[in-house]
Amino acid sequence: MAIRLLYHQPSLLISSTALLSLRLSSSSSIQNHTFSSDNDAFSPRNDTVLPTLQPSNDADLLSQILLHHHNPFHAMESSLQLPGISLTPSLLHQTLLRLRHNSKIAFSLFHYSLSLPPTSTDTPPASTGTSTTSSDSSVATTVTYNLMIDILAKVRQFDVCWQLIVEMDQRNVKPSSETFFVLIRRLIAAGLTRQAIRAFDDMESFVFEPVNETHFCFLLDTLCKYGYVKVGVDIFNKRKHRFSPNVKMYTVLIYGWCKIGRIDMAERFLKEMGERGIEATVVTYNVLLNGICRRASLHPESRFERTIRLAETMFDEMRERGIEPDVTSFSIVLHVYSRAHKPELTLDKLKLMKEKGICPSVVTYTSVVKCLCSCGRIEDAEELLGEMVKNGVSPTAATYNCFFKEYMGRKDAESALKLYRKMREDGLGSMGLHSYNILLRMFMMLNRLDIVNEIWEDLKSSGLGPDLDSYTMLIHGLCEKEKWSEACKFFVEMIEKGLLPQKVTFETLYKGLIQSDMLRTWRRLKKKLDEESITFGSEFQNYQLKPYKR
Repeated sequence: MAIRLLYHQPSLLISSTALLSLRLSSSSSIQNHTFSSDNDAFSPRNDTVLPTLQPSNDADLLSQILLHHHNPFHAMESSLQLPGISLTPSLLHQTLLRLRHNSKIAFSLFHYSLSLPPTSTDTPPASTGTSTTSSDSSVATTVTYNLMIDILAKVRQFDVCWQLIVEMDQRNVKPSSETFFVLIRRLIAAGLTRQAIRAFDDMESFVFEPVNETHFCFLLDTLCKYGYVKVGVDIFNKRKHRFSPNVKMYTVLIYGWCKIGRIDMAERFLKEMGERGIEATVVTYNVLLNGICRRASLHPESRFERTIRLAETMFDEMRERGIEPDVTSFSIVLHVYSRAHKPELTLDKLKLMKEKGICPSVVTYTSVVKCLCSCGRIEDAEELLGEMVKNGVSPTAATYNCFFKEYMGRKDAESALKLYRKMREDGLGSMGLHSYNILLRMFMMLNRLDIVNEIWEDLKSSGLGPDLDSYTMLIHGLCEKEKWSEACKFFVEMIEKGLLPQKVTFETLYKGLIQSDMLRTWRRLKKKLDEESITFGSEFQNYQLKPYKR
């Protein structure tokens, strides 16, 4: 099978040999990983906001072709031909997910999909998180737009996001409340709270459902999650006559106060909640308990003991109200012992949980593993890891990060590399993006550039990244080692993918090149970036794309 890709540049013919090599290079990559939005226990219907990454050979192949052969400075024409591959909604979603860190290429593919004729019925498995499309529907569905809006909003192209929402309405692809959830979350994450509230107010004009308490709770939750609880409380007080306060709203606000360390205000809202006749749940108490324990200073010993007493008092109050502490409650307290570097007490608390018939969760085990690793008891941590797997609790990336961080602290490159390769070869657990970044930082610090390159290639093959943090870490590390050519290469690659460099990255590279008497290199780099910010494909001339700068 040959796939012909036509751009403004000469046609590119990819042979079956090239396709085979692409398949082989990505065969061990994406299928064991998942991607989702930043879900929270209190966020409404977050599991339906965006599709998740699922195994798909066609999506792997298509994304690899676009990543390897699409020039981001040229447009992807609507004459893109893919003989043998039908671009269905589910394939489009899975490909966009694999391109989510490459906003330009993702937007090119999305824009191309709008030019396609209606597709035949595409009914993906329920697990893909994509919706069924009828025989007269377009390839681009509401879910497709939601996904593209999320990708563009992540790189702060909010004007384009609004254009897409208006375009949806014009194309009879109706925006949903989830469309606005995606936009609101990204606006708040960027610190644009006023614009987020305005988007919430505009939602009713686009969505064919009344804005209710569930939607309002999402707005409050997202504001609190990103540290804007005061904004959340202000809008809660102004609109509580329209949206009846309930236990979820109060729990979200209590969480918000705890997040910024205002336990006094959290307790005040708990009291107000009771005065309104709204019964607190175990989730409410766990949020407050977590706020008390997580923010507390544990040194000297007297502060640790005080925190434990406060936690026990909270347990007593819960029981008085007929609320039995659950696995989360115990895990929060156990984490206090872990933070205080008290491995024996941590293990005793874990044993007590088991005796009470409370099965430890992955969070519980990870807290204990973290404590053991930070105290240098790697062997005990490995033994607990074995027990964890035996009990049917699968370790997460966070669990393995405990080992990687300890190895980094010890500068034990061999042990870290051994565990990493064992995870990759034996499929012990999913490597998260943060795990890759920890390893990149470690081996860059140890000047093991060969291993850095290996991990970088694995990261690209995994479909998880690289992201802004990955590039920033790599570029800064190369600058420290005065490898200016490589640093410039990755800087340009980062820009081409639509990732916005931090100001400090730009300044570090600039100062390094000037001090190294490489003014000509700097001028060439700046010229390319200036050209890039002006020309982003003629097909996007109707979209208000902003220059890539912070």
